[in-house]
Amino acid sequence: MSAPAPVLELIEASAQYRGSPAPQIERVSLRVEAGECLALVGPNGAGKTTALRALLGLVPLSAGSALALGRPVGGWKRPALATAIAAVGQREEPVFPTTVEEAVAMGRYPHLGPWRRPGAKDKEAVRRAMERTDVVALAHRWVQTLSGGEWQRVRLARALAQEPQVLVLDEPTASLDLKHEMELFELVVSLVKERGMAALIVSHHLNAAARFADRLALLAQGRLIAADVPERVLVPKVLSDVFGWPVDIQRLPDGAIQLYPQRRPTPPGAVS
Repeated sequence: MSAPAPVLELIEASAQYRGSPAPQIERVSLRVEAGECLALVGPNGAGKTTALRALLGLVPLSAGSALALGRPVGGWKRPALATAIAAVGQREEPVFPTTVEEAVAMGRYPHLGPWRRPGAKDKEAVRRAMERTDVVALAHRWVQTLSGGEWQRVRLARALAQEPQVLVLDEPTASLDLKHEMELFELVVSLVKERGMAALIVSHHLNAAARFADRLALLAQGRLIAADVPERVLVPKVLSDVFGWPVDIQRLPDGAIQLYPQRRPTPPGAVS
């Protein structure tokens, strides 16, 4: 039986920003399939966000290729791509005075175009998205008055209102408290499993990613170190080398692999 076709794929992809002394990603190959959650992990500057942006056609490649739903991402018209892929970036500041409900409704724009008014289906998609992200109570608040965590949840709701085939999230739990962080990961997993969506998440939270993602892709210095199920990626020796700090792993009662940092040994004669 042949492997499922990927919905997002990098093939030997390299990218280097102008003025940068080295490539941000170099010969990176990875794939995300429908019904799968893949987490990109690694230290700061590893190339995670660049790889994500390359998959979305936002970074020109110096070598290799990027495919979305089997087609070169550069060949897509942006509105058409937005009906299939919803992305939430790391940072976004609200510019115009907008209520939360209006901000979430913007997720329907790729389906509506510039002239068609929202219909019953669009309003229902907005309602469901707001319920799933716990922002219904904020519906009439101005987005400029929201906390960082509230704004992050509204941005996720806007992405869900697009009803995409693929959900792409760059550090989605930034500014979220523990409850909403866990709810976000559980929501993404439920969307993947129940609707057959694909999810690509960039995260610094290795333990959360290992607990919820089907596979991890570990990057370091622009190169792909490993891409596999969490227990085959979270190897203490590999992680200690990549992050420059000694770590060990343990298995939780539910079977999830988790890592914890060790204390460096105190040098002889040093005051602890």
